[in-house]
Amino acid sequence: MKNKLHFNTTLGEKANLAFSALQKEKETIGYYTLPEQDISSVLAYCETIPATVESIAIIGIGGSSLGAKAVYEFLQSVENLSRKLYFFESTDPINIKSLLSKINVEKTHFLVISKSGTTVETFAIYKYILSLQPNPAFYTFITDPDSALEKYAQSIKAQILHLPDNVGGRFSVLSVVGLVPLALCRIDIKALLSGASNIKNSFFEHGYLHDTLLKKALFYAKNHAQYNINCLFAYSESLKYFCEWYVQLWGESLGKKQRSSAFHVGLTPIGLIGPKDQHSFLQLIMEGTRDKSVTFIQIEDFEDNVKIPNTTLSHLESLDTLNGLPFSKLINMQCNSVIEALLEEENIPLDTIVIPKIDAQYIGSLIFYYELLTSLVGKLIDVNTYDQPGVEAAKIILKKKLAKT
Repeated sequence: MKNKLHFNTTLGEKANLAFSALQKEKETIGYYTLPEQDISSVLAYCETIPATVESIAIIGIGGSSLGAKAVYEFLQSVENLSRKLYFFESTDPINIKSLLSKINVEKTHFLVISKSGTTVETFAIYKYILSLQPNPAFYTFITDPDSALEKYAQSIKAQILHLPDNVGGRFSVLSVVGLVPLALCRIDIKALLSGASNIKNSFFEHGYLHDTLLKKALFYAKNHAQYNINCLFAYSESLKYFCEWYVQLWGESLGKKQRSSAFHVGLTPIGLIGPKDQHSFLQLIMEGTRDKSVTFIQIEDFEDNVKIPNTTLSHLESLDTLNGLPFSKLINMQCNSVIEALLEEENIPLDTIVIPKIDAQYIGSLIFYYELLTSLVGKLIDVNTYDQPGVEAAKIILKKKLAKT
């Protein structure tokens, strides 16, 4: 994975302090340890799921589903997966019925994921599915030790898996939350973790990404008042749900009141997919208010040589320049053209990330890259990256409303 910055930032004392802070943070924040974890228990658990199970369904919301969905959707087009993975992550009744129409509840294993064990949306959906499939053998519950959900799972003698210590939901994709459903679909979770480990080592051992990550984080922090919108512009449909994961990670981690002041800060995340959004949101980036930074993600080799046919269309002969061109080359030409156009403009900071190909190792790298970047920016803008009081406030209000119904 290569990352090129198209803006200048000088490293200084703030960078050293941020790096030292993350080194210290590794001792208490759990996600830093995930790339080197022992996955033998995850693989052993997967062997307990009968071969007759055709599909896996996650019942969970936010960090309980978005990470696994990002990885699964990135890889499913190129991997020969043994099972399909479905995501029950909305209380929209039409969505629930639509998903249920695609699965056989007698051949589906359900993963009910809730860190707290009391997530309203998750258990509204679970109660409905339980009315269709009451057998506890079809469920595994993933939660914190001693949660109310663990006690419930024990009471019905269902399988239970525990989240690791001090790993928040939006940072949990490389824990059992993401590894279990992905491994059940035969995705190579060892390669996934290897990619994350490569990024971790490169940063903490002063490798090729050390300065790049620090410079990028410093730029965002220094200019967060002016460039308070960060656009992730991914040129592959396979990265659509990675963009959704990034939006949660960035928004929930960085939109806070500062620790040492009364100021509210944050960088608004926007996920875009090229070339589709090249014909809509790009206009706002190009000529709108200069309050946006942009990161482009490209896939270097799609490993797919499907080409545009050598067809001449009457009155459209000028489009013969497309003839014989691989779609994989065209999409990267489109991306590079947008980058060049933006570089000719003033005051639009941008950078490019190039992924060599679509595989588990590189999506693991991209995930850990963004987790580290989030932690760095959080330190530099002086917020608690790992809490979410705004989200919790809404949950409390909802529970009060439910109690009155």
